[in-house]
Amino acid sequence: MEVEVIARSSRGDTNRDVPLHTLEGSDFFTEEIFESLSTGEADIAVHSLKDMSSAHFFGSNTFAVVDRDDARDIAIFRSNAKEKIKNGDKLIIGTCSPRREEMAIGFLQKALPQDNNFIITTKSIRGNVDTRLRKLDEGEYDGIILATAGLNRLLRSDADAATIRSLLHDKLLMLLPLIECVPAPCQGAIVAEAIPSNEIAIMVLNAINEAKLEKDCIDEKKTASRYGAGCIQRFGVTSLNYGANRSVYAAGTNEVGESFSHWSGLPSLDFGNKNLFTSTEYMGKFFDYEFQDDHSSIEESIVYVANYKAIRRAGLLDQLRSKKVWAAGTKTWFELAKKGIWVEGCADAFGLESLVQPWSMPLFNINRENVALITNTQSVHGWATKGWKVYGTYDFIEKQSPEIVGMIRNADVLFWTSFRQYEQYKDQIKENAIHACPYGETAELLRAAGIEPVVFPNIKAFQQWRQISSRSRSVA
Repeated sequence: MEVEVIARSSRGDTNRDVPLHTLEGSDFFTEEIFESLSTGEADIAVHSLKDMSSAHFFGSNTFAVVDRDDARDIAIFRSNAKEKIKNGDKLIIGTCSPRREEMAIGFLQKALPQDNNFIITTKSIRGNVDTRLRKLDEGEYDGIILATAGLNRLLRSDADAATIRSLLHDKLLMLLPLIECVPAPCQGAIVAEAIPSNEIAIMVLNAINEAKLEKDCIDEKKTASRYGAGCIQRFGVTSLNYGANRSVYAAGTNEVGESFSHWSGLPSLDFGNKNLFTSTEYMGKFFDYEFQDDHSSIEESIVYVANYKAIRRAGLLDQLRSKKVWAAGTKTWFELAKKGIWVEGCADAFGLESLVQPWSMPLFNINRENVALITNTQSVHGWATKGWKVYGTYDFIEKQSPEIVGMIRNADVLFWTSFRQYEQYKDQIKENAIHACPYGETAELLRAAGIEPVVFPNIKAFQQWRQISSRSRSVA
């Protein structure tokens, strides 16, 4: 078929001087485009689904979700941000999103290197991606927050890639984590629509629709509608796919000003009157740590830190200051930040392998051959057999706790945060006990040991499931 592309500007494109959340209405970036369907000017309208209201998306038209890039936000800083932080100067961050102000600014206050006390303030920013990057480059802002998906798409474009790469040159990147800085519902998704009477257009949409992406986006829009709508949203919603499983996570502040955090689609685990043991409550009672006097020189340009305890020696810290550093989760991220280390991003406690996808994005273009993994010495062999370059900097020294032994012997359900905890006490476990754990390496090792665990997305998801389960039992 012949395809003619008609470009249209929207209210959101033309009215760049006023923050959108101060205006009345919705569909600022989509209304003029989908109106072209009813006039017969166009057969199919194409939008960023994040910008489309739920009222329109769940209306009478036919929709196809055709593509989705990474859903996360990214903070981009001028190269002098480190120096300003060191001097205790104020950092001006550009954003026009109440959601980003609500979540990302508080996160950055803990995630940026903590050389000194510093202040973060926000300043409204509007315009296309290249416009915002130019404002950053010219020093109007110290940092800006953008959707990762838009940058990736521009970097894949023959027409725009050179300009965007030039504007990103010498900038400091920080990929914001999904759990702490939940993105807008349907962020990164592209949707096409047609009116019901246009049968040929609907045939096209049915052929190009990605059913799995559509399911994710429908669930995110429906979840968002429970907490508020429009450009004044101070919360995020995202789908988390882990292995063959999927959950939807929403968090932030709802339309009446209440903070909330909610997971849906968590594993079905009948807790009933069973005794639960969760290792999250006894993390310091499993092991002591013995640190190696290792003076290895890390040649790789990218360093993944599996646990902040692995970074203790001053010489190793000095090496990290010249590397691009990634962390296993936000706990390790914050601890590294306290030591003055700039962290580019984390695995959100989903495991190292979960970073393969974001590392392959045009924004980072990280090859695993350039990555060094820093962890404990007992884990070195396992990661090395998977092809990773690994440095072990400390040993686990097992501690036997009579208190833990007693609880494990009585437990019907056990939640492990690491396989090593299970190994330490496996002889004390009931034969028919149910095992649970977060997604990632722990789940893989339990399966290899002949156990099929109940897998949660991460530790935070398990903790919320436990709170809900406890409340339901107390009500009963």
